[in-house]
Amino acid sequence: MDEQQDLPADHVTEQPAQPTEEPSATPSPAEQESERNQTANTESGGGTEQSSAPKKKGRKQTGARKTRSVELTLTVSGTADGEWQADLTHAGKKIVQGLPLTASSVSKAAGELHTDISEAIESVLAEARQQHEARLAELEAELQRVRKTLEELES
Repeated sequence: MDEQQDLPADHVTEQPAQPTEEPSATPSPAEQESERNQTANTESGGGTEQSSAPKKKGRKQTGARKTRSVELTLTVSGTADGEWQADLTHAGKKIVQGLPLTASSVSKAAGELHTDISEAIESVLAEARQQHEARLAELEAELQRVRKTLEELES
């Protein structure tokens, strides 16, 4: 602290970032040993760090590494009525079952996937749209017939 009093008032010193945990008042013996080793290395002009711990002998690493993978199965299914739902399975265990989806969300999600998957899903959605448009046309024709019959009855 005496060093800071000798510095000019406008002098700013950089402090190393402190961990979020509060440091203990006295360093542990291992920390004291580490500080002494670092100080000795810098004073002796050694540019490389040397550790006092012995080197660990382990297995030699081969060129091939085993890649960890996670398998999730997402099943999106729809009915002829245009109702969609999703099921999610992880390691044979059902995580989500029967989650209702809108056709627009299925279409939007399909657009984010690979082109081959997206095209297959969009073709199914297009077929469903055509079926609903045909049903709508039938219902509108029936509605016109009912309105015409109703007009005839009122006159």
